[in-house]
Amino acid sequence: MTIERGAWLVAVVAGSLLLSACSVPDAGDRAVREGRDWHWDPEAGAGEASAFMGVAVPEGAAQVTGAVRVNPREDVYLLSFVAAESDAEGVAEGLGLWESLRALGGPAGAGEELFGHLGLAEPQSLKGARWAGVCPPCVDDDRRENREKVQWIEIHVQALKTDRARVYLQAF
Repeated sequence: MTIERGAWLVAVVAGSLLLSACSVPDAGDRAVREGRDWHWDPEAGAGEASAFMGVAVPEGAAQVTGAVRVNPREDVYLLSFVAAESDAEGVAEGLGLWESLRALGGPAGAGEELFGHLGLAEPQSLKGARWAGVCPPCVDDDRRENREKVQWIEIHVQALKTDRARVYLQAF
């Protein structure tokens, strides 16, 4: 077997394993039969999302909303609010980002619709929205008590009129 064929075989096997690990369970799966596929937690909102992320909603923020999507493997926490642009920047800085917020380069195509559950546009689809993400366990930040539970936090900031901004936070 040549090296090229060996590399190709390894790539095919690795790809197959990756696809099977991320596949959706079929209707015969016990979790699906018992109704344990993903669902929105009707009792969870902005308070639960904020607590999980370790992010305080700025005082004076408006249109505060949140939700928790319960998944078999990991739950997804959503939080959004409108605040002063300086407060939005402060929330981003408080995450311990490796890089500052940056433009997305234009609206992205349709991805997974999460914020639509809150009646909001998906932040990656908004022109001019800035984005950053952080892996809290990878950042040495003792301020976040549950940083080992939170694997990823993503923030989008959309500038609005009159020095206000909408903040979108997503974590799992």
